[in-house]
Amino acid sequence: QVQLVESGGGLVQPGGSLRLSCAASGFTFSNYPMTWYRQNSEKERELVAVINTSGAGTSYADSVKGRFTISRDNFKSTVYLQMNSLKPEDTAVYYCKVQGADYWGQGTQVTVSS
Repeated sequence: QVQLVESGGGLVQPGGSLRLSCAASGFTFSNYPMTWYRQNSEKERELVAVINTSGAGTSYADSVKGRFTISRDNFKSTVYLQMNSLKPEDTAVYYCKVQGADYWGQGTQVTVSS
């Protein structure tokens, strides 16, 4: 069955960095665009980043543009989210998702606080 397992979250100070990973299994990873979403404490869900199947095409929410970078390794069936210059408003649970399919990971908590 499809499994998406996120890791890499944690507590970081404002201005710090984290790298999230999402390991995928149970489907042909290289055939699907992948996304990262986040959901804050008010339960607002936001699409953060999208990457196409080859990794050559990406797009970002305005709120993270220039600070976050999505990438993928099709040999490892893993998608990444490099997060730099983190702000308190980036605090959320981060999820990876297969674009166009209702497959989600369990999420990883990111907390940005001094």
